[in-house]
Amino acid sequence: MIKAVTFDAYGPADVLRLGDADLPAPGPGQVRVAVRCAGVNPIDHKLRSGALAELFPLDLPHVPGLEASGLVEAVGEGVTEVRAGDAVLGRTVTGAYAEQALASAAELVVKPLSLAWEEGAALPVAAETAWRTLDALRLSEEETLIVHGAAGGVGTLAVQFARARGIRVIGTASESNHEYLRGLGAIPVAYGEGLADRVREAAPEGVDAALDAVGKGDAVGVSVELTGGPDRVVTIADAEGARRHGVRFSSGPSAQTATALGAALALHEAGILQLPVHRVYPLSQAAEAQRASEHGHLTGKIVLAVV
Repeated sequence: MIKAVTFDAYGPADVLRLGDADLPAPGPGQVRVAVRCAGVNPIDHKLRSGALAELFPLDLPHVPGLEASGLVEAVGEGVTEVRAGDAVLGRTVTGAYAEQALASAAELVVKPLSLAWEEGAALPVAAETAWRTLDALRLSEEETLIVHGAAGGVGTLAVQFARARGIRVIGTASESNHEYLRGLGAIPVAYGEGLADRVREAAPEGVDAALDAVGKGDAVGVSVELTGGPDRVVTIADAEGARRHGVRFSSGPSAQTATALGAALALHEAGILQLPVHRVYPLSQAAEAQRASEHGHLTGKIVLAVV
């Protein structure tokens, strides 16, 4: 048996409980990871609340969590990418809010010694989502991209990946995060009424594409207005807005986790990767961590320390 956070009914954060769960066994192509840290993402609380139950029904009880860093403890048949004892990070196929989780070996990368466990757990979902959505937007060098929620986990990686490709980035965020965005190479603009006018002032030559990573206000509608149509607007956070405005809702994941993590680790090796850890909570405080995630207005990612 292992310790894991589970919920057996949809509801508020209070439904999360720390208790015993079965030790998972890796199948072909899988590994079992002794989790050191797990990332907390907005989709975790959306799944727990039941807000996405029609799109992504869960078998209950359910262990939340999509990403982790840790040590490979056991490998399944046919695994050659990693071996027992390797320090790794990546997406998991069983819940990461647990002492042990399964992952596809193809979606793991070896963790550099210079990358902390907390940072490693914060990367996989943000990196894969940012990489996938930028590819969907078909951006070219010197085009202009607006990222809504640019100071969050996905937004932070999207800004850095885009800047590395020579793309100009405008990032929306609360004013307290504007200096942070400037440090990433983005032009910050504030949320709220008059957003479109502020963006036009910051980018008088126009906006070519938009990524909504926040799902609040009318970010999707403003993006369609700024780009001139729905074709080059992607949201990961507003399915209803996507339907209403005819834009793409990208829910992932794709098979690009390892590629995206490789790109992120290349930035880390060059000494320029930024993905702040907003706060680290112990596994026993998973409910508090999800409440903080629901509240929003974070810089970077929330992480659970499992060990």
